[in-house]
Amino acid sequence: MFSSTSNLERRTSNFKMKDLKKCKIGVIMGGPSSERDVSLRSGDNVFKALKEAGYKAIKIDLIPGHIVSQLKQEKIDIAYIILHGAPGEDGTIQGLLEIMGIPYTGSGILGSAVSLNKIVTKQLLIANHLPVPPGIILRGIFSDRQVTEVSQLGFPVMLKPVREGSSIGLEKVNSLEELRSKIDPFLEKYHDGIIEKYIKGKDITVGVLEDDKEIIALPVLELVSENEFYDYEAKYTKGKTRFILPAGIDEAMTKKVKDLAVKAHQALWCFGVTRVDMVVSGNDVYILEVNSVPGMTETSDLPAEAREMGIQMPQLVEKILYSTRIKKKYMVKEII
Repeated sequence: MFSSTSNLERRTSNFKMKDLKKCKIGVIMGGPSSERDVSLRSGDNVFKALKEAGYKAIKIDLIPGHIVSQLKQEKIDIAYIILHGAPGEDGTIQGLLEIMGIPYTGSGILGSAVSLNKIVTKQLLIANHLPVPPGIILRGIFSDRQVTEVSQLGFPVMLKPVREGSSIGLEKVNSLEELRSKIDPFLEKYHDGIIEKYIKGKDITVGVLEDDKEIIALPVLELVSENEFYDYEAKYTKGKTRFILPAGIDEAMTKKVKDLAVKAHQALWCFGVTRVDMVVSGNDVYILEVNSVPGMTETSDLPAEAREMGIQMPQLVEKILYSTRIKKKYMVKEII
């Protein structure tokens, strides 16, 4: 397996940690994606935590078409990316920041782009011999051949958009007739997608933190939703999901899922921080997706896992800040 510690994706640190409190940190949040509201909530928490930890931070609500002027006007030294969905998790903002010579937190262009795309994620995980649920790819149409393939998967199945996070657009489908009724509106809205075998089991998630010195998996969190599955409402509504920390799995399974989380993080060329979502079914584990900008709201998974290790929010955002890096070769002095 290739590692994200390769020179291809590892950027050189521009700062010593002792100098970071002298820097102006822009918390980039909001944006135009369907996850805007969650991003604003995450960004507020990150901003407050940075201030509590003694950093000079400002909030930047990304305005489409104006982000360059926003960044030039604010003259930030570091971008703390807390944009969920595009353009925060697809490599777009990372590429712009590299051109502008502004260091930023988290994964680079490559790791961000591939982890947001569920098709590429699945292909890379399979190529690295990591377990994923069986499924088929939708590219704008649902053909007769794919009808046969879905029938062979067996119902229920999960219908997933390719480039959405926070379970947006995710649907559980219980029969071929139900799928036929939902597929055209789904393809019209999202165009591409995945139909994946529904795996019944324990929903778990594992945060991964990495800097130039180490990579660690956080405690395994089990998610017990009041809803039929762990959907958008369950993720961001207080009381809709019960957290079990540590997860109700044995020591051997805990070691296995932590190892898989780190391997998935590396397989997708991610850096800094990710959250790897999985399902445990009997003795088997399946990786569902990898999030390169995990939520930091009051109901989010990553902060809960960190607290289980004794890491409070100010210390967590500081650890993520330690992932600040930049590819200096792409820097230009002026950008229009």
